[in-house]
Amino acid sequence: MAAISAAAPYVDRDRDLHNRALLRGWLYVVLLMLFVLVLVGGATRLTDSGLSITEWQPIHGVIPPLNDAEWQEEFQRYQQIPQYAELNKAMSLEAFKSIFWWEWVHRILARSVGVVFALPLLFFWATRRIERGVGLKLVGILLLGGLQGAIGWWMVASGLVDRVSVSQYRLATHLTLAALIFTATMVIARGLAPHSEPAADRSTQRLAGFLVLLALVQIYLGGLVAGLDAGLSYNTWPLMDGKIIPGDLLLLEPAWRNFFENPKTVQFVHRLGAYTVFVVALWHMIATHRRLPKTTHARRATLLFLLVLVQAAIGIGTLLMHVPLLMALTHQGFALVLLGFAAAHWRGTKGAYPLPHEIAIRS
Repeated sequence: MAAISAAAPYVDRDRDLHNRALLRGWLYVVLLMLFVLVLVGGATRLTDSGLSITEWQPIHGVIPPLNDAEWQEEFQRYQQIPQYAELNKAMSLEAFKSIFWWEWVHRILARSVGVVFALPLLFFWATRRIERGVGLKLVGILLLGGLQGAIGWWMVASGLVDRVSVSQYRLATHLTLAALIFTATMVIARGLAPHSEPAADRSTQRLAGFLVLLALVQIYLGGLVAGLDAGLSYNTWPLMDGKIIPGDLLLLEPAWRNFFENPKTVQFVHRLGAYTVFVVALWHMIATHRRLPKTTHARRATLLFLLVLVQAAIGIGTLLMHVPLLMALTHQGFALVLLGFAAAHWRGTKGAYPLPHEIAIRS
């Protein structure tokens, strides 16, 4: 009987680790799908395809047009909006199909992510594989996903009446919420993973967390740049409009509008955000090597800084080349890679979630 009692903690530990491995595998699949979804969303924006589907039909919208009559009907709906009337009056049906498919794939991927997240979540919950505390976090992500769908339509609706494109405010909100969902999913997956070293000191944890926040802010600023097509002008670096600090940054009244509606100001602030991320990542790497030399935390801080360097190079290249589609998508995709690694690094500095059987023993 004593032998059975002594073995019980090891059985509990093996069960907990097995359940965590299953959850991590599922969350990594979700992360991959989210990554692809954001890239397709970026391509949808860059090809001006986002307004090609003028209705929000969460169920019926899964089925695309299947014959010529249905394609004509879909095209006629598009012909009613300002984007067609002012920009695409000469568009053929075949050209319409090319932008339609980008938006349709984006929407079907979004629905697929919801299914791939919701159904396994129900299964893991029903089979008691989700730990106390983690379940509420996962439900929170599911709710954010539902909100993201509504915000996506709110964004599209902004371009159907008085504009030829979607609102940059709504586009940046849509992109940032996607990045926030990606971050939260990564943090939970990393918290469920084994950690080879103890948690880092508080200062290291705070600076790592601050880098995650900066990356999210920079992605929001990138959304404003995309919404205003601000990357298509002032395609020089390091100078902008021939100066380190260009003029006419506060041209609009009131002044706050410039930070959201003036393409020059928005691009300049996005540049400043990149410089800020660079400086903080460099300082974080140096400080972590001083405090925790030869540790996994220090090695991750170095890799994070290198990722920032690569992303900066991609961003500069995208700007200098006048935002070609492939470079722009690479810049957006690598921003998610950087954000995901920053989130995983921050969770790594805090250590793994306590195993359920360890909590039970302590209590």
